Amino acid sequence: MVDLFQSVDFKSHSGLDLTWKIEMDALSDSDWFTISRMIREYSEPFSEAVGIPTGGVKLGNLLNQYGTGKDEDPILIVDDVLTTGDSMEDYKRSIEYIYIHHRKRTKRNPANYIGWVVFARTKPPEWVNALFQMPITI
Repeated sequence: MVDLFQSVDFKSHSGLDLTWKIEMDALSDSDWFTISRMIREYSEPFSEAVGIPTGGVKLGNLLNQYGTGKDEDPILIVDDVLTTGDSMEDYKRSIEYIYIHHRKRTKRNPANYIGWVVFARTKPPEWVNALFQMPITI
């Protein structure tokens, strides 16, 4: 059994030295399914869901089934743990870049986004929601 919360020194994806870790591999498929339902209940409608590799892929796949497919609805970008918010912002920019430079999204230039993460270690960007928010120190 793997603990969800671990007291370990490690370097985050964003390069920060941290003293505790949220180990998302501790979650079962059933946990992920329930998390996807929680987000669906709290989120506004979205056209499609995409998960940030690698932590958000499973969640994105689960949520994509709830996408409306409507061009007027925003794209949902999801990840497991937000530390700085840079991954969410970078991924949003990459979707815009792909459309503008490669025309891979033929329906529209996505202008609206909704972001969801399971855990946020800090305050997320304005467009990103967190199911579970760590305390924010002032």
